[in-house]
Amino acid sequence: MQKLVLQLVYSVVVKAFLRIIVGVKFDNGKFLLNEKQFIIIANHNSHLDTMTILASLPRKLVHKVKPVAAADHFGKTKLKEKLSNYFVNTLLIQRKRDKENPANDPIHRMIHALDNGYSLILFPEGTRGAPEVQQPLKPGVALVLLQRPHIKYVPAFMTGMGKAMPKEDSLIVPFNCRLIYGTPQLISDTEVEPILNRMQQDLTVLQGKLA
Repeated sequence: MQKLVLQLVYSVVVKAFLRIIVGVKFDNGKFLLNEKQFIIIANHNSHLDTMTILASLPRKLVHKVKPVAAADHFGKTKLKEKLSNYFVNTLLIQRKRDKENPANDPIHRMIHALDNGYSLILFPEGTRGAPEVQQPLKPGVALVLLQRPHIKYVPAFMTGMGKAMPKEDSLIVPFNCRLIYGTPQLISDTEVEPILNRMQQDLTVLQGKLA
C-alpha cells in the first residue's frame, strides 16, 4: 500500500504542484533506471528539496529511495516519525556517530538500508544553508561509500528552492526553481577528503550550468 501511496503522491500530486504552482523545472531522472542502486547527493536550502528530488524520480523507483533525515527534527514525536516514514519514506538518523551502538549509528543505518536494497538521498552539507551558497560537505556519505564502493553517487543541484520556501519559513511562494543531475559515478579514492573534494567539484560544475 505504501508503494502505491508514494508513487501517487510524488509522481502525480507533488510533481504537478511543484511544476504548476511553484514553478520547478525538473531534469529527466529516467537515467536512474539504469542503476541498480545509487546515492543522490544534493545541495540543501529548503524543505522543498526532498520533495523535489522524490518528484523527479521515475515512478518505479520512488518507493525504493529513502531520503536521509535528522531524527531529532523529523522524528521529534512518534506521530511525526510515523508520518515521515510513511509519506516521505525517510531513513531517520541521529546527527552524531555512535560506534558502540550500531543500531543508532548513522553510518551503520545508511549501510543497512543500502544492503536491504534501498537507494538514498543525502544532503552532505548537513543543514539548510543560504540559497545557492554551498557549505562544506560532511564526511558521512564518503564513509558510507568507502564501505560500499560498488554503489554510485549521483550529484544533483537545485536552485531557487531557498527563495520558494526559505529556512524558518513555512510559506511556499512561486519562484524560478530548477533541479539538475550530474552523471552517476563510483568513488575513485580510498580517503574521505579526496572523495568529498570530488563531490564538491561535481556540485560546483552543476551550479555553474544553472548560472
